[in-house]
Amino acid sequence: MSIANRKNPLLGYNFQISLTESQSSPAGTLTTIALTGAGLTVAAGFQECSGLEGTLEVHEQAVGGRNDAVLRFPTRMKWTNIQLKRGIVASDVLWTWFEGFAQGKASRRDGVIVLQNEEHQPQIVWGFRRGLPVKYSGPALNAQQSAVAIESIEIAHEGLYHIRGASGIAAAARAIFDALT
Repeated sequence: MSIANRKNPLLGYNFQISLTESQSSPAGTLTTIALTGAGLTVAAGFQECSGLEGTLEVHEQAVGGRNDAVLRFPTRMKWTNIQLKRGIVASDVLWTWFEGFAQGKASRRDGVIVLQNEEHQPQIVWGFRRGLPVKYSGPALNAQQSAVAIESIEIAHEGLYHIRGASGIAAAARAIFDALT
């Protein structure tokens, strides 16, 4: 294989996250939380996104007379919470969303996470359904250090999915989002 045809792994530092109210119309409120704005309202830039993970739970059944193995059957998917971390800024959009559930005023959000290449072109897209902020962590403060104050939010959701053909879909979605804003 020639070097020109080689597919290098994508770098994990160039991503974009968008949240919209669950079950809203296409013209619903869209908040983009991203490293690159792509023409959308940028509410926050994150330094880390983790939790793009699912596990298929398995039921084990021991069968009489079959001593060499245990049969395994798939049962249900279990999804890991998505965790977002960023340096704290003047915008309190994360806290407001989290606090809104304590007051009964907030709504769930669907999300899209786009991994981009070096030219900021969408390459891989994950989506999640009915995101719910289940944990907010403020910064650890220490007067003897000069580290950036970090806040994080953890989002439970009802399913993670991978969108095939990310480049074309993400470009079309970007055009729709640009038209909405």
